[in-house]
This record gives sequence, C-alpha cells and structure tokens, in this order.
Amino acid sequence: MGKIFTADIGGTNSRFALFEIAEDRNLSLAGTQWLKTTESSSFHDLLSRLKKTGFNLSPSDIDIAVFAVAGPVENGARSSPPFISWDIDVSVAKKDTGIARCMLINDFVAQAYACLSSVGKSAIPILPGQAVPDGTIGVIGAGTALGKAVLVPDGRGGHVAMPSEGGHTNFPFASGREFEFHGFMKHELGDTYITANRVVSGKGLALIHQFLAGEKLAPNEVAGKLSQHPETLAWASRFYARACRNFALEILSTGGLYIAGGVAANTPQLVNSKIFADEFRSSDTLLHLLAKIPLYLITDQNAGLWGSAVLGAQTLKRRQRLNSSV
Repeated sequence: MGKIFTADIGGTNSRFALFEIAEDRNLSLAGTQWLKTTESSSFHDLLSRLKKTGFNLSPSDIDIAVFAVAGPVENGARSSPPFISWDIDVSVAKKDTGIARCMLINDFVAQAYACLSSVGKSAIPILPGQAVPDGTIGVIGAGTALGKAVLVPDGRGGHVAMPSEGGHTNFPFASGREFEFHGFMKHELGDTYITANRVVSGKGLALIHQFLAGEKLAPNEVAGKLSQHPETLAWASRFYARACRNFALEILSTGGLYIAGGVAANTPQLVNSKIFADEFRSSDTLLHLLAKIPLYLITDQNAGLWGSAVLGAQTLKRRQRLNSSV
C-alpha cells in the first residue's frame, strides 16, 4: 500500500492527482484537481492555489510526489519551461507540500510511462500494424506545443522513458504554398525560423486557418468549426501526420506510436482521416516499415498524471528492494 501525489504542469493547464497503490500493486485514482497555469505568478503560487481548493496534500500520508513539466529538466531538480513564465524547482515543492520525496520529470516522459498503464490499454487504434514486442515505442502529442518522448526496451521485458525536445526543431515544409505559409508564420510570429511547436499545436491550428481562410480565431474556436473548413482540416492533418512520420522513422518505433495531447484528443478528426494516413505512410524508401507501425490515440486528459504515478510506483518498489537487500 502507498500513496503518490502527481502533477502535470503544462503551458495552459496544471493537473494534480492523488493515487493509491493497492496490495496487488495496481494503481487507483483517488482524486484530481485542474488549475489554469497562466493564472499563477510562480510555482509557489500555483501550489498555494492548489491548497486553497481543499485538495488533500497531507505529507504524512504521501510516499512520493512526481511533478511533470512541459520543458527540459536539469539534474532532475529544476526546469525553466519555454512556454511558462516561471521556473519550477523540486526544493520549492518539498517546502510547500512538506513531502520529503519529490521527483521532477519532463511532461512527455510522463506521457510515455502512461502508455504502460491502463491509459495505454484504452488508447484508440488509428492505423493498424504489427507491433514488435520488444520494439521502441514513440509518444508524440500537440497541445500548447509539440511534445515527444521514447520508450526504450530495458532488456528485462520493460521500458525506460527518454525525454526529447524535438518540438523545437525546424518544421519540414514541402511545397510552394507551404513555403508561403512558412513566410506568413515568420511574419506573424516574428520568429527567425519556424519550429514544429509553432505548426503542430493549438496555436498552429489557428495560424493555418488564418492563412487559408483569412479569419483570425482562437485555437478552440477553429477546432470547433473544423467541419466547416475542410482545407484547414486537411492542412492540419497533413502537418500532424508528417510530424508523426518523421518521429517514427527517427526513433524506429517498431513497438508502435502513441498520439497524446489535447489537440488530437479534442479534435480526433485530425488523425482519423485518409489525409493523415496517406501522409504518415508517404515514403519513397521505407513505406514497408511505416505500414507495420500501429498508431494509437490517447484520449485520457489525465494521462500525464497516470504516467507520473507509474514512475512513482516503480521508484518506490525499487527503493523497497534496495532497503530489503541491505
């Protein structure tokens, strides 16, 4: 038995949860709380707001806390997220929560571990394939930005999650009109080059629509009327598929590719289309490999919390083994 406190701190929303570990080592979700990240002035302020909601944070009852953040993590203790205006530090978490054992991980490392939980088992198949049992598994997903992570076989029948900041690399535009869109994005954003974060994200969806339809809307407004704008949907589907295909080839994800994040979960038509399927499997050299990679859609918006809990449970189990061997 044990309890795990988890947090998934994104550029838009911050999610919190308390998990319990049963005697059979299965995880159960005991409670959740969502807060707007942008309404907090600091990490300390965010945790203070959480306490005011009445969320149960009794340090004497919690064995470990795992915080997932949308950004690179330094020395397992600190992060300066690119799309959040303040830093995150494990020492602040320990002081504010009173929980002695705290971990800080990348948010898509958490999404990756979620694939090993009930979240992964309930993921919706998008494209069929034949997953290799000990193959590398990719996790990619758009929200405020584009996240990526890799589940690498550990040689003992399990997987270890590896972080990535691939969303900050240049996006590969591939045609005359796409190059026009590239110039449009540089002008609108004032960026020196356009990254995948800018294209395959909620903001990217809004910019695609603005370029094609001449209508400047918020990302959620565009998502709500995609059925009325087939060209916007086609472009966004093609770009998302291209990002997925390139990532699958880069990491050789023969174990499958999971799509996470709020953009696809809220607008599944982006990935459930012939345009998406054709673009993902478009290759002059490795079509036979791409055709074997199964794709899945994660729709559970608490996936990062589940993944953090999986890692927390693994960490507790490993420490128990070390203690028992001493």
